[in-house]
Amino acid sequence: MYRIQFFIALLLLLNPLSACKGQGNGNGDPIIPDPGPGEDTSQVALYATSSDKSLLFSKVPLNFNKQNYQASNTIYLNSAEKFQEMDGFGAAITGSACYNLLKMSEEDRAALLKEVFHPVEGMGYSYVRISIGCSDFSLDEYTCCDTKGIENFAIHPYDKRDLFPILKQILAINPHLKIMASPWTCPKWMKVNNLTELKPYDSWTSGQLNPRYYNDYAKYFVLYVKEMEANGFSLESITIQNEPLNRGNSASLYMGWEEQRDFIRDHLGPAFEAAGIKTRIVVFDHNFNYDNITSQRKYPLNIYADPDAARYIDGSAWHAYGGSVSELDAIHAGYPEKNIYFTEMSIGTWSAATKEECFSNDLMWNMREVCLGSINRWCRAVIMWNLLLDDKHGPYRPGGCGTCYGCIDIQSSNYRTLTRNSHYYTMAHLSKVVLPGAFRIKSSGFTAAGLYTSAFINKDGSLALVALNDSGTPIGITVNDGTHSFAWSIPPRTVASFRW
Repeated sequence: MYRIQFFIALLLLLNPLSACKGQGNGNGDPIIPDPGPGEDTSQVALYATSSDKSLLFSKVPLNFNKQNYQASNTIYLNSAEKFQEMDGFGAAITGSACYNLLKMSEEDRAALLKEVFHPVEGMGYSYVRISIGCSDFSLDEYTCCDTKGIENFAIHPYDKRDLFPILKQILAINPHLKIMASPWTCPKWMKVNNLTELKPYDSWTSGQLNPRYYNDYAKYFVLYVKEMEANGFSLESITIQNEPLNRGNSASLYMGWEEQRDFIRDHLGPAFEAAGIKTRIVVFDHNFNYDNITSQRKYPLNIYADPDAARYIDGSAWHAYGGSVSELDAIHAGYPEKNIYFTEMSIGTWSAATKEECFSNDLMWNMREVCLGSINRWCRAVIMWNLLLDDKHGPYRPGGCGTCYGCIDIQSSNYRTLTRNSHYYTMAHLSKVVLPGAFRIKSSGFTAAGLYTSAFINKDGSLALVALNDSGTPIGITVNDGTHSFAWSIPPRTVASFRW
């Protein structure tokens, strides 16, 4: 059995596109829609991507064993033992991503968004993150209230022009899309240099929120949620501040845990409650290592320790630009009733000397550390940074990231030629087989050096397994759910997603 499975894998490695349905986009990246009726009789949907690109979300035929097979390399799934519910997977829809999408022809844009977001015919991305006001990937610096006085609140024209039509197009493809919104900065007139001197701070970068304006800023969030809803965009969640410990981003605001605690407890939480807003409030939204600021370690746990603040808070959000995902062990252990979300990670020229090396290395690292690493530590959602950037890493704001790759990059010479990067595929491997509302379930049995897995049961009763072989040799596995079993040899340095 394993020799047959390995032979199939070898054939695919030699000719990966033979396993793919559909056509490419002109530059060799395959687009893999689900096969039509009668084209595929496989009992197990299997998709594979290898670090050397010999497999790029290639669909591999796979059937159940004729008998409920058990072997020494069997992974056993127990759907009766459930862990966290999964909200979804996706990428950030930044101002830059919208700009690039709108530069495409209507036909090409529709095809790309269908590929990414359609729950059946595409990859099924189901959770996106947007900025409240600008981010470092916007066309300018702005908030929703740049004229002093909260009565001057208004959604910025850039968002109405660029973000709204893209979100509407995505929602037409996937009406169940979840949206998380995060501010990069409060309005400048709300900023002070520090909380001791309280001097006005007229800068997009750094500064702190003046406690005098806590109530106005709470109204700002209420107005934003209601205005977005009025335009057809229901917000699943908001974070209080993107990277609150990063003073250096082109648009930024320093906000220690004490500030977030007081702001939520005394202002934002009561304001949401009074307005009947059900949007989840999520804290932190920054790195595993707290940017090495000793006083800010265990940031969310410090806030949760205040029950009057904690009662308004759904959970915490995390980035992976510093520290280890193992930090989530302590976060969950401290307050297991609070949810965990992974909300940002990018790749860029810092990742490796060449883009090919970047793909190879990050496909493994991202799936191991960010995706499976956070999911196996109670994370409900995983969102990557920047769905679409151009070949010049932008557009981006001065002082922002000028070296980032998008999940997908587009050539600015024609706004048509696409390159799908590693984090596009890691999200696809999750979103294609793990549907919103799925539960992570217990798996046990076979382990091997370099093998990482996570198992799920979807709401429709189907099962899913996402596996990574981060070793240099094939790893043969048998999967047994108590009713069915199947076997496959995962090629070296390959991600594999199964659904049955």
